[in-house]
Amino acid sequence: MRTIAIDAMGGDLAPDEVVKGVATASLQTDIQCVLVGDERRIQEILERVEYNPEQIDIHPAGEVIGMAEEPKDAVRHKRDASILVAARLVADGGADALVSAGNTGAAVLACARHFQVIPGIRKTALASVYPRQTEYPGQDHLALLLDVGATIRCDAIELVQFALMGGAYAKRVSKVASPRVALLNMGTEPTKGSAELVEAHRALQALSGVNFIGNIEGNDLVKGKADVIVTEGLVGNVALKLLEGLAEVMVDMAGAAAEESWRWRLGMRMLAGGVDRLRELADYTTYGGAPILGFQNLFIKAHGRSPARAITNAVKVAAKAARDGVPEEIALGIAGLR
Repeated sequence: MRTIAIDAMGGDLAPDEVVKGVATASLQTDIQCVLVGDERRIQEILERVEYNPEQIDIHPAGEVIGMAEEPKDAVRHKRDASILVAARLVADGGADALVSAGNTGAAVLACARHFQVIPGIRKTALASVYPRQTEYPGQDHLALLLDVGATIRCDAIELVQFALMGGAYAKRVSKVASPRVALLNMGTEPTKGSAELVEAHRALQALSGVNFIGNIEGNDLVKGKADVIVTEGLVGNVALKLLEGLAEVMVDMAGAAAEESWRWRLGMRMLAGGVDRLRELADYTTYGGAPILGFQNLFIKAHGRSPARAITNAVKVAAKAARDGVPEEIALGIAGLR
């Protein structure tokens, strides 16, 4: 049985949807949950929904960091903010992992302030999972992209470490025995891209224990070629937002076109599978959240607009990652680099 600390006040729909999501998790699983935030507001929401009181505790926090606040200033001045209190709770052993849908920058800084970095890790990485095509039976329909915002620029060693961290997460959480790892680049040739990418390609190719398949391009992101895609944070963040935006636009356009003409409605029925895949890509509630990797403690970042369903799934992912020893798997891989 794992205990998960949840930042009840973080996110566009907090605390209502966060608390409701945790209430559902308490009914569906044996996960122990600690809601961190305004005790009175949390209790009022719980009283309006069905939940298992034996699996939910409330840990008070007197301040909130808003989604639009500047992260460094907010973390510096709001020491009793829910995300900081929740991170301290995990660091002190009061919970096994942390979940938040709040301000991403503040969440990363909270982890950096209170969590220990795994020995040997140079930079932590914010990962993201997203649906993609599959190429063989049993392949996980979710791919892992990292980094998507914790860094801006990376050197070759840091990219190699991202590959090891992403591979460890895929092994333990997605149960992929030998995840296929790729570098996101402007071409598939080993000599393409910056000097850092060329050096990282060479290092990964020579590294035993990593199923490195080489470079992939942007049009391969939604295909099943790679299970783990490695890039620096600036590029990864742009790629992720582009995927989300395109999926939402295409679903909206398909619906609008179907309303205009019976021919379009007929065509949409024929393309139902593809539209469903686009809708799934746009629906982040199905996969809950994604990890920050590289710390000895686990943090799962849920989407800022997460409704209750997404929070429930984020809590489940956090418990699974803690149970299956993701930090320990990463530590083993990093130790092998020395």
